[in-house]
Amino acid sequence: MSKVVASIMCADQLNLAQELTDLTDAGIDWLHCDVMDGVFVNNLAMGPYVLGPIIQTKRFTTDVHLACVNPEKYVEMFAAVKPDYITFHIETTNDPQGVIDQIHQAGIKAGIAVSPETPVESIFPYLAQLELVLMMTVNPGFAGQVFQTAVLDKIKRLNQELAGNSKRPLIEVDGNINCETSGAISQLGADLYVVGTSALFNNQLGTYRDKVLALEEVIQ
Repeated sequence: MSKVVASIMCADQLNLAQELTDLTDAGIDWLHCDVMDGVFVNNLAMGPYVLGPIIQTKRFTTDVHLACVNPEKYVEMFAAVKPDYITFHIETTNDPQGVIDQIHQAGIKAGIAVSPETPVESIFPYLAQLELVLMMTVNPGFAGQVFQTAVLDKIKRLNQELAGNSKRPLIEVDGNINCETSGAISQLGADLYVVGTSALFNNQLGTYRDKVLALEEVIQ
């Protein structure tokens, strides 16, 4: 069953407690938690001191997305707050196997993220050891970018590679995910649809529940 996942970076940071309540009321039970170092991407977000209390509520399944160089350092840092998943970028390390092992040794599920310009084949050697693959449909770093349709072919290629595998990681998509773009993705196959500014945390009419229901109708 496909799920709508909220990008908590895009929520109202001055009212996070209320935002979490509103997301729960809307039927959201997964959070995508962006961590950015200002090096791999030209932006900063979100520290363990912010994400720790959110994770510790146990109200959500949490995926910490490390858009950071030296992911080993950040795995150690965020493993302490016990998210369900830690996802790192294949582009940020020369030792993906070592990072996967580090995440698993901390008792956390491992994911690899792939930026739009990176060949999806680069992660194929690791698929059997992953619980999640994050396909970025925009360049990581900022919300509100244009959806890169070329990534659709990469999602198709990934699903072809996974066909018949005894172990299949969840496929998560992130980047200007809305009713239009998620419709194209759902035809190829994805499990988790990360939504942020464009489809959920905006000033358009409708409650969070209205927006989630509209997305769920498209992706199911």
